[in-house]
Amino acid sequence: MAYDEVLAERVRGCLEAADLDVVEKEMFGALGLLHRGNTVAAVEGDELLVRVGPENMEVALARPGVRPMEFRGRTAKGWAYVSGEVLDDEELDAWLRAAWDVTAELPPK
Repeated sequence: MAYDEVLAERVRGCLEAADLDVVEKEMFGALGLLHRGNTVAAVEGDELLVRVGPENMEVALARPGVRPMEFRGRTAKGWAYVSGEVLDDEELDAWLRAAWDVTAELPPK
């Protein structure tokens, strides 16, 4: 699945404005955003995949346009998709910063 270039550019702009240290990597048709080898977020189709951490899933899933990540029939703990339709600039920035905060606590890969 190709990723939405417009959403990808918006994500790049937010990351640049926040001066967050991420590396882009195309993965399986998505645009992955990594910090020290750990995925922070990805743009997949017209959605943003974000690392929210298992402890934050309940709160994340209560927000509009959010669904759990499912992989091979199983729910991935600590990962959520956010619909591009609900991502105004403020929301996009908030999701990326939250994903960054969770990822920054992880050891480098």
